[in-house]
This record gives sequence, C-alpha cells and structure tokens, in this order.
Amino acid sequence: MIKVLLAEDQGMMRGALALLLGLEEDIEVVAQVTTGDAIVPTALEAEPDVALLDIELPGRSGLDAAADLRTRLPACAVLILTTFGRPGYLRRAMESGAAGFLVKDGPVEELAGAIRRVLAGERVIDPELAAAALSAGPNPLTAREREVLAAAVDGSTVADIAARLHLSPATVRNYLSAAIGKTGTRNRMEAVRAARQNGWL
Repeated sequence: MIKVLLAEDQGMMRGALALLLGLEEDIEVVAQVTTGDAIVPTALEAEPDVALLDIELPGRSGLDAAADLRTRLPACAVLILTTFGRPGYLRRAMESGAAGFLVKDGPVEELAGAIRRVLAGERVIDPELAAAALSAGPNPLTAREREVLAAAVDGSTVADIAARLHLSPATVRNYLSAAIGKTGTRNRMEAVRAARQNGWL
C-alpha cells in the first residue's frame, strides 16, 4: 500500500483528492495538512511514501517544505500539485528535490499514476510546463533578492524589511533596486508582481 500525505489548504479540494485517491486499491491517504508549517512534523510522524504538496499554503510554501523533506525524510518522494503552472515554480521545485510537478486541472487517473511513478524513482513533470520552463530560462534573482522582495509583498517600508531581515536599510535598497532591474519593472510592487507571475518568488 502506498502511503500518501496530502498538503492542501482548500477544504473541498483536499477532501476530493483524498476521496479520489482512496478509491485506488494501492493508495492510502495517511495524513492531511492545511498549512506548510505542518508538512514536515506530520510527515516525520506518519512516514508517508509520497508527499503531495500544494505550493501556496498558509505559513510556509510547499517548495520550502519539499527541500526540508528531502533532508529529513529522504525516503519520501515529493510530488508538487498546484493551480499555478509557472515555469519558475517548476524550476524551484526541481531544485528543492521534488520528483514530480503536476497542474491541478489534469485527470485524477494521471495523479494516481504519477504517485506510483515517483515512488518507482521516475520523474513526472507536466509536459506543457516543462516546455515553458525550458524556454523561460533560469530565475535571475538571487536567494537574498527573493527574500527581500518577498518581505516587500505586504507593502512594508525599507526600515521594516531591514529590521525583519537583520540588514541595513541601504542593503535592502540595493537588493530591491537589483530585483527591480532584473525584472525590468519600475518599482518594487511591480517587481513583486512580475516575480510572482514567473514563479520566482
């Protein structure tokens, strides 16, 4: 029996996925979580074979949790299932050690098949997204630029961001300026929007 952990914050979607996967003879959903923070502790307790993770979750992203799972529970294969088929997300998912990346509008048979395939050591990627990721090129933002840009999402001031990230205001301005330049935008809110659309944040 393949044990699956399901991380999805939308109740109806989570319930439907659990129900549909439960109909498969060889798959059992052993744990369900609604926040990104709960993924790793729950996985360590339930020891699933496959973790099916959404990206945008309250508390913590599924991509960050995937990277932690890779080190804390290496036997667990990670399959990202998201509404947002963005090339940057796919690239980040692969960097974090995910074995698969599917978009939610695919058929459920495809999902069950993907679970079996990643468990067998295969890599499963939505073909259209793979093609888009290859043509989009790499994420131009450094890890620090992403971190500063992510801190600017809620409209925080430079001083607020500096205090939160333990950086000087001048350093924060430099990172924001670099991110604005690399995204080809006019200000930090446009840079945030562009980075999100490309899946770089």
